[in-house]
Amino acid sequence: MTSPFPVAVLASGRGSNLAALIDAQRSGRLPIEIVLVARAKAHAPALRLAEDAGLATLALDPAGYANRTDFDADLFARIAAHSPALIVLAGYMRILDAAVLAPWVGRIINIHPSLLPRYRGLRTHERAIAAGDATHGASVHYVTQELDGGPVIAQAEIPIAADATPATLAAQLLPHEHRMLAACVGLIAEQRVHLSGNTVHYEGRPLPAPLVLCADGLRAAPA
Repeated sequence: MTSPFPVAVLASGRGSNLAALIDAQRSGRLPIEIVLVARAKAHAPALRLAEDAGLATLALDPAGYANRTDFDADLFARIAAHSPALIVLAGYMRILDAAVLAPWVGRIINIHPSLLPRYRGLRTHERAIAAGDATHGASVHYVTQELDGGPVIAQAEIPIAADATPATLAAQLLPHEHRMLAACVGLIAEQRVHLSGNTVHYEGRPLPAPLVLCADGLRAAPA
């Protein structure tokens, strides 16, 4: 019997993306084992959620370190002790030190609430509305040293209503984020998606455009 694919999750805030991964794992839809849930500082619903699910957790306070490099080096050393094949940034809000991140490129993904390369960084919902965009969305991408600039695996797109606010747009997008993140982790766990150089490969071939979230899962974008 094949062992479940080991995944570590770096989470912040409410932990809704973490909850989606746990639910997908427990329902048998996701062939993974979450070996660790970590975050900066101890007080977060995401950690309580992980503990209630019986998962190993780790909380480190950045204030106890001389600088970001020292904090990230210790964090990733502790993560490595759990031997994850993949690290998922599920709402993790800290920028990672480039040197510490380098050995993990190709084994770490992030979910970002915009249709990258649009709106890297923060306040993405507010910025999309302010720009008058007709659509908004989320992206799952490989993490590289460039902030929100790594190769994109998949995207989910939704319309922006005329009366949308950042809060309503975020709430509308969130269920799509959950489905897309779980689907991407599943493709990586099944070795159907991987990063080669700076190119995402899907089913053994370079992916010319991000996969698209549809009603029945992720599909290749129309040619």
